[in-house]
Amino acid sequence: MIGRESELRRLTQLASASEPAVAIIAGEPGIGKTRLVQELLRTLPAETVVLVGQAEPGSLSRPYEVLLDAIDGRAGVDEQQLAALADPRHSPVERLHTGIAILAGLIGDSPAVIVFEDLHWADSESAALFERIADQRGPRLLIGTYRPEEVTRRQPVAGLLAQMERRHAVTHVHLDRLTPAQTAALLAAATGAPAPLRAATALHHRAGGNPFFLEELLRALPGYDVEALVEQPLPWSLADVLRRQVDDLEPVSHRVVEAASVLGRRIPFDLLAAVTATGEDELIAVLRDLVTRGVLVESGEDEFAFRHALVREAIAGQMLGRQRRRLHEAALDVLLSGGASDPALVAHHARGAGRYDDMIAAARRGAVLYLSIGSAYQALQLAEMGLEEAPDDPELLASAARSAWLAGLLDDALRHARHWRDSGSSTTDRAESLYLLVRLAWESRETEEMRAATRDIETLIAQLPPGADQAWAMTAIAQSAYLRDELDAALLWADRALALADEFGLPSVRRAALVEKGSTLCERPQTAADGRKILSGLVDEAEEAGEWVLAAQALKVLVHGEPPTSPVEHAETLERMRVDAERAGFESLAVATHFQGLARLALRAGDLRAAIAALEEGREQDRSLRRRGRWADYHAVFLAGLYLEAGELDRVDRLIADLAALPNNPPAVLPGLAFHLACRRGDLAGAEASLAELLAFVVDQTWRSGEQAHDLISAALELGLPADRLDAMATELIDADVWDAYRTLVDCQVAEAYGRHAEALTGYLSIVDAHILGPATRGTVRVGAARCLLAAGRREEATAQAEAAAGLLAGWAGWRVAQLDRVRARLGLTPTGAEPAVTGAAALTPREREVAVLISDGMTNAELARRLYISPKTAAVHVSSILRKLGVSSRTEVAAGLRRG
Repeated sequence: MIGRESELRRLTQLASASEPAVAIIAGEPGIGKTRLVQELLRTLPAETVVLVGQAEPGSLSRPYEVLLDAIDGRAGVDEQQLAALADPRHSPVERLHTGIAILAGLIGDSPAVIVFEDLHWADSESAALFERIADQRGPRLLIGTYRPEEVTRRQPVAGLLAQMERRHAVTHVHLDRLTPAQTAALLAAATGAPAPLRAATALHHRAGGNPFFLEELLRALPGYDVEALVEQPLPWSLADVLRRQVDDLEPVSHRVVEAASVLGRRIPFDLLAAVTATGEDELIAVLRDLVTRGVLVESGEDEFAFRHALVREAIAGQMLGRQRRRLHEAALDVLLSGGASDPALVAHHARGAGRYDDMIAAARRGAVLYLSIGSAYQALQLAEMGLEEAPDDPELLASAARSAWLAGLLDDALRHARHWRDSGSSTTDRAESLYLLVRLAWESRETEEMRAATRDIETLIAQLPPGADQAWAMTAIAQSAYLRDELDAALLWADRALALADEFGLPSVRRAALVEKGSTLCERPQTAADGRKILSGLVDEAEEAGEWVLAAQALKVLVHGEPPTSPVEHAETLERMRVDAERAGFESLAVATHFQGLARLALRAGDLRAAIAALEEGREQDRSLRRRGRWADYHAVFLAGLYLEAGELDRVDRLIADLAALPNNPPAVLPGLAFHLACRRGDLAGAEASLAELLAFVVDQTWRSGEQAHDLISAALELGLPADRLDAMATELIDADVWDAYRTLVDCQVAEAYGRHAEALTGYLSIVDAHILGPATRGTVRVGAARCLLAAGRREEATAQAEAAAGLLAGWAGWRVAQLDRVRARLGLTPTGAEPAVTGAAALTPREREVAVLISDGMTNAELARRLYISPKTAAVHVSSILRKLGVSSRTEVAAGLRRG
């Protein structure tokens, strides 16, 4: 532990605290990460629960590898939970919750230290579990170790590290190489006497300050004769030193240790015996000797591992290629003869054995298997392994393209999908690859490629006879038309695909075409109910067929379309979408769209702060929201709109700058935000310039949004644009396909600007309870009605409308509340900004009242999150708001605050 005192002290302080903490230890191989953790564990009190799991190379093929390693052989693990953790029939989110439950059962209320070693090798499920553990409360220290030089963007740990940095107060421990003085101190500690300067300098130079290398140099020299190292040639590499540990082994022991280095970090006794053709008694004796020498350790029941990964790497590195191939082949034969169910392990040994047909077959089978259980990263890894030897294999290309898309790696998905299209030998490959390419090009904002793919599909349809391939191609055209907002064309092609699906009995095509048809119908108010009916009926069917992507896409439309009357129903639909998306490994729906749904749920409850918190957390967690593409700009625009609502104008500035850095934004996005921002800042010249640009782009836009029209015209009114400019805006921003309530609202705003108060009042009163309008917008409707009533001298009615508006805007901020305050001031009422119009329990929104009751029952933030399908961060926002409104300082006082209300 020379040179690591301060790091150990920091970790010890974290472990002794009563609050949860996270530490990430980084450093090169052999720098002492594992040793530092071991030294920490020796200092812990006896009551501390310690769980240590180790990732290993290739563990992407085994979900929850690190957790399984940590709990291996421990008493108290529920066998049913353990079976559920590995059961692919359970969704990823269910298995993740199972993993959390297993840990909770082992830890209880005790202090705990949980260690995930070598995160750079961790599978995506283990990475997700690490993040969820960090969200848990209680006296526990979560530690992760990793090698920075082995982290690439394709590994789950890359996203994990970024997310942990943004979401938690992480203690970073970076272990540097030893200084010359520390090298001398280590030599003195190891040998029991001060080291001569010459020896210390020579050893520091040879070891490069790496403590493991230095220890192995000393181990290689009997008697720790440091002076002798100065007189003898020093080894030229760490591997040379490590290999010397096994130079004097008997031939049978050499054979065993070499086979072990090829088989992996976790080496089952039976597999090692079969591969080396060694009898049980003889193998036991060999393994006992290797454990005594410190080469291997017994890591579990009938299972062994190398003492250090570098030892294994060094031994494997000295072997001839033929040796390694023969060992891989022996392992492969054992696995195949035993009917091994792990295709990733089979593919690994088949590649090592040079049996590429077996490798390709296992890669095909494994990629499909992992796609079916939502492990997109693992599927991509296997598919790309197979493509190394069969680069034009359509099945592998299809799996690679789909898994990269689901994992959010759009550049890789496009590359594989293009290759699949170009090398496909059948019309089926061409139709299905073009279907995916349309979606990928849309998400990547590759407009020209989307058009080209659509033209290719149209050409293909003309060449194909009626049947499955033609039906898939028609579904692809329907998808392309829907994504380009050509709704009539989308319906036409979806119906044609459905007709063929019914004629030829094609259930998969039928379900895909129904998603396109239902989604298209939901885009128009007149047909939205029919679309929702189609999608609602389709979800059960898609889930039963295991088509999780289709089910998640249908649920996404249901979540983001016309809001359901029940918030509970909305929350359940949103969580169902997330479960299906996670089951499919569909990152953008499981994260970005999920948090957007949480924001919409908060907006329906009239809680602006919770909506912003949900979107901010989604932006933190989803890596794709920091890259180019559809999801990135939509999420940022949504968040910018909420910041405009709250009056947080500097944040809007920053988001506009972020969006401007993204290529291929929809043309009207930036000028629309710039116009709204200029209006809120009173910048007439900037608003005029942005409005001209906005309206020029809107002319070519194939869709209109009543919500957008209301927001922009509200901003124009705030700035004081003349009424004729408002007329021009309304004409361009509203069409027949927007919801009637929004059209009425815009008409009322324009009529009020002209001074036609009676006309505006009639319209406002007709939509005060319109379900399509959220609470905040309905609050603005009532404020408008109050203004019109005041203009008519009807103060009592105006007061009633203002009070009703205050209730709807109790959880809001920004310009809507400012408008309400101006009306209240004219009525002689207390402004909401100076003193809440409603106080105590009556000030709580419906969602806050629900949360408050659960707090009174003693629920923690984590329990609230699980119960209400929200994130712990959003739960914390609700709790903070509740404490403020009730005027209490702790959770224990909430029940009393509710009773007073």
